[in-house]
Amino acid sequence: MFREETSQSTETVKLNKRIARLKVLALKYKRAEITQNALLDISNFAASVSTPEEFYSSLHQSLKKLIPADNFFIATLNSVSGKIEIPFFADEKDLHPEDSYPDEDLSEMLYKGLTGYVLKTEQALVCDNNTYKQLVASKAIIPRGSNCHQWVGVPIKSAESTTGVLVVQSYDSDIHYGDIEVELMNFISHHISAVIERLQYQEQLELAIETRTKELSIAYNKLKLEVYERRRAERLQQSLFEIADLATSNIDSQEFYEELHRVISHLIPINNCFVSLLNEERNTLSFPYFVSQFDLPPPKPRTISDGLTEYILLNRKPRLLERSDIDALIRSEEIYCEAPELNDTQEINQWIGLPLFIHGKVRGSLTIYSYSYSQNYQEKDLDLLTFVSQHIATAIEKKLSAESLQLSYEQLEEKVNERTQALACVNDDLEKEIHQRKRIERQLVHDAKHDNLTGLPNRAMFMERLSLSIKHVRRHTLDKFAVLFIDMDRFKLLNDTLGHLEGDRFLIETAKRLKLCIRSNDMLARLGGDEFVILLDSIGSQKDTEDVAERVLLELSRPFRLANQQLNSSASIGVAMSGQSHSDTSESVLRNADNAMYQAKSKGKGCYVIFDHGSNKLQVQELELENELKMAIEKGDLQLSYLPIMELDTERVIAFEPRLFWHHPTLGKVKQLQLNNIAEHCNMLIELDNYLLAIINDGFHTLEQQFGVDFHLQVSISSQHLNHKHALRALKNKVKQCCFDLSKLTLFFNEKAFVQNTNNHINAFEKLSSLNVQLGIEAYGSAHSAISSLTFLPIQSLKLDPSYTTHLESEQYLKLIKAYYSAARALDLEIFAVGVSSKADCQVLSDIGFEKGQGIALGKVFELNDSKKQVCA
Repeated sequence: MFREETSQSTETVKLNKRIARLKVLALKYKRAEITQNALLDISNFAASVSTPEEFYSSLHQSLKKLIPADNFFIATLNSVSGKIEIPFFADEKDLHPEDSYPDEDLSEMLYKGLTGYVLKTEQALVCDNNTYKQLVASKAIIPRGSNCHQWVGVPIKSAESTTGVLVVQSYDSDIHYGDIEVELMNFISHHISAVIERLQYQEQLELAIETRTKELSIAYNKLKLEVYERRRAERLQQSLFEIADLATSNIDSQEFYEELHRVISHLIPINNCFVSLLNEERNTLSFPYFVSQFDLPPPKPRTISDGLTEYILLNRKPRLLERSDIDALIRSEEIYCEAPELNDTQEINQWIGLPLFIHGKVRGSLTIYSYSYSQNYQEKDLDLLTFVSQHIATAIEKKLSAESLQLSYEQLEEKVNERTQALACVNDDLEKEIHQRKRIERQLVHDAKHDNLTGLPNRAMFMERLSLSIKHVRRHTLDKFAVLFIDMDRFKLLNDTLGHLEGDRFLIETAKRLKLCIRSNDMLARLGGDEFVILLDSIGSQKDTEDVAERVLLELSRPFRLANQQLNSSASIGVAMSGQSHSDTSESVLRNADNAMYQAKSKGKGCYVIFDHGSNKLQVQELELENELKMAIEKGDLQLSYLPIMELDTERVIAFEPRLFWHHPTLGKVKQLQLNNIAEHCNMLIELDNYLLAIINDGFHTLEQQFGVDFHLQVSISSQHLNHKHALRALKNKVKQCCFDLSKLTLFFNEKAFVQNTNNHINAFEKLSSLNVQLGIEAYGSAHSAISSLTFLPIQSLKLDPSYTTHLESEQYLKLIKAYYSAARALDLEIFAVGVSSKADCQVLSDIGFEKGQGIALGKVFELNDSKKQVCA
């Protein structure tokens, strides 16, 4: 029985143990069922919630069914910023950390606390007071928040990292968290990590969508504004195009302004507007266009006053005026003070005035105004109208210019019509004038190639014909021609004595006679003055030319009837034959004939000479000699000698006659007479005399040292110095430059030159006398001038011509010599015999009464040692 009781007792113990184990299993299954149900709930609401806040709140409620979780929060790690955030917080004592510690960084604070510790260790932590103290002591954490009984934190892990922490804590000492609670929280954390990531991603996605939506909304608003501005710009551009088209359109002014109004109305509503323009004088204002919503009549043109329109014109700026602005201007007496009757702005709400600038000046204005308070203009409307007004001003300016141009065209057309009628009236006269002009042109062409006096061809026409003849002879070598250069011998004397009118008659008669001497194919021309040329074309030989020359001389030797008297004349003819040189030109042939004519004159006139190159060569040599003389004068190569002048009875030297000579390298010694001939031929007598006076001045003091001071100098001077006032003035200046006593100087002039030009000599002698020099006539008796002429000449000396001394054996010459001597003595003139060659001449002259003379019998020419000077004539 005891065994039975013992056996029953053992069975009872076993049953009790089994019952206890079953109770534990039942409790475990029940807890597993609760846990499973909780996880199913978590899965269900995780799939249904749309925001993290709903999920965390539902999670908190589900977790409270499993464990005591009144104090619960979730910390998550932001993957972008790396900071710790607390999306859900529930606590019995503490507020949300952001509210508890508003001055501290939440993430940094959590990193230093228990939450950060779990994140860093990535392990679950069950922290009681002892553990908490140890962590604080080891400085692993910094204490934060209220003290609790127990704190449990479980990391929330994703695939490879920790993304957050689940935390529950209890302030009640009766509530304990053990391994089951920790395991349950670990299990839940593994299941919610994906949900949290999905919700976070969804939240970020929604945030991104919201941000993008805002950005798109802003972009849409900008695009909408841009579209509006673009459409507004297109309207503006279209309006500007239309305004530009209006400027060139062929419409009247009223339609033009109406179209402008229509174009502007597309930009802003305009019910009331007008255009005002200033006149050119800027003192009158007109209104070419006016429109009013009340059909008011347009204002009439008026003088400039102080109206609102003038205010805009004066200020030169666009203005948007409100009713109050207009009233303020009226109160300040800026407008409508002088002309209050112009004020019709009482009902106006807004008023816009825009000055119109044309070429930089205000020429008018565009005015827009409104009566309604519902129609308000803004500053942007003013800016728009300001921009458009510039184009409107340009369009108006072009329109006004076009109208002005059209008016000018109309006026011009009227003038053209009038002028056309006038031209039609004078057309007949013009045709007559054209015919007259053509006739005159033909006459001018004729006159250009013909001599006006004789009607003969002139030099230009003759040279053309001569050039053609030269070309013809070069092609046809057997053909020949000749040129006769004719110069009338006494034309100058005839022209001076009888007058130019008779001289012209003489030339006309000469031309008629010359025409009788040539054939029809020959050419007679007048070169000028008394020079004529004949071109004998197609001659057979030189004999034909000689026959023509003799016929011309014979014809011209016949007496001429001029001024009711008969006058004889002659001609000198130079002949040039063709074929003299292959390089002949018209100029060279005419020059050859001219040279031959001068040779004919030198032979005594009244003859002809045929040019040959031998005689021309001699002329070339003479020309070279003339050039050499010019160089000798420039270089001072001419030297000075002196011929003594003595008393006939005592042979005492009383004066010297300076004479030049030239040692030529080929000609030898060239004396004064030859030098004068060369200088006369090349028109250098004045330069030669200037050279003589200069070298006399340089050698005078040497002459004084050798012969004392009691002598005079007798210098022969060319009468060319007396031909015109400039040459005479130059001679006076040259004489003044002499550094010796001028009373010792006597200037002698040739009698022949005196006879040819008596008046010039008389005037010149009077002017030279003022220099205190003595004057004289040399070669006296050679020109047989009247002795009476000596009575009015301011001279002191006479020198007889040397020809009288050589004919002392002739009774006639002795009578002349005595007459000249007596006249000189009677006029108190000092007379000198020249050319005294023997003692017998001295005796005869002394018997007549001569006291002074010169010649080889009275001393020879001598030279001073330093008489050679380098003098520039």
